[in-house]
Amino acid sequence: MNSIGKLFIVTSFGESHGPCVGVVVDGCPAGLPLTRAEIQREVDRRKPGEGAAATARREKDEVEVLSGLRDGHTTGAPIALLVRNEDVDDRDYDRIRSLLRPGHADYTALVKYGGFADGRGGGRFSGRITAGFVMAGAVARKLLATLGVEIAAHTVEIGGIEAKAASFEDIKTRAAQDPLRCADAAASKKMSDLIAKVKAEGDSLGGVIEGVAAGVPAGLGEPVFAGLDGELARALLAIPAVKGVAFGAGFAAARMKGSENNDPFALKNGKIITTGNNAGGILGGITDGMPVVVRVAVKPTASIAIEQATVDVAKMTEATIKVGGRHDACIVPRAVPVVEAMMAVTIGDFALRAGIVPRVIK
Repeated sequence: MNSIGKLFIVTSFGESHGPCVGVVVDGCPAGLPLTRAEIQREVDRRKPGEGAAATARREKDEVEVLSGLRDGHTTGAPIALLVRNEDVDDRDYDRIRSLLRPGHADYTALVKYGGFADGRGGGRFSGRITAGFVMAGAVARKLLATLGVEIAAHTVEIGGIEAKAASFEDIKTRAAQDPLRCADAAASKKMSDLIAKVKAEGDSLGGVIEGVAAGVPAGLGEPVFAGLDGELARALLAIPAVKGVAFGAGFAAARMKGSENNDPFALKNGKIITTGNNAGGILGGITDGMPVVVRVAVKPTASIAIEQATVDVAKMTEATIKVGGRHDACIVPRAVPVVEAMMAVTIGDFALRAGIVPRVIK
């Protein structure tokens, strides 16, 4: 399925080397202040930066609004958004068309679609489609801003190098200015040096991204099969290269005692809070009013220049492959705004389900 959400519904379309990629956002309330420039600003954050981690593919990614916006406000109609694919080069893919690329969805797509799927640049399974995710996220962020909800993500690990903990304010300011989207400048330098070394070897690196949503009201979530954490995990796992999702303390909770993992309750200015947040802001699939904290594991970029064993499906013989083309040595920094977008899309949908956002915003 290419749609997600129940009331705030996002439908993704496009392929890496097709004419365009984009989304249709249905269910956004009318009257929400929103401009093309605001959507463009989020898409620009997803573009490759400079340095060893960046891809050589340079798309303009100029957002086109086909419907749903007029005079700086949403109209209540479906919001259709796209960016064109212009910097496309098929030659490297033509040379290896029958060779299954390790780490990619070539084989599974072959089984699923009988050889009809467009495999150029990964096709429908490429990280390129996340440009549409970010556009949808821009709409959702504006919707959540009416509730005072803010979302920020940052790189917390690349290649085993871990960044120190950061406050929400530091994530919003320092990570936004860092080329690797890391709030820890010293760790970022070490990460960058490692990426350059691994790239020179023809290899790639993965890492971990932490996303934080502050100001999320208590009570969002529809247990048991539509808890906020379950639906958010589903949205985040739709990002190509994401292989793991954990909330709050995550897997570390398995090594704690209950007395260590539990978040004690307290009162602050007459409001119930918890004095810790090992739960990541979600209990029983429902938000508890604390920041929603999630971490995602991003695998290393699958396209590498090192020779690997594979199968030639045209000849049905074993073969070897070196993947050419233009690829990020580390996809983590570019995935940071995508994580923010999918958090916004999911939380925005649940805010509508809870009835705390009006259908017309005035």
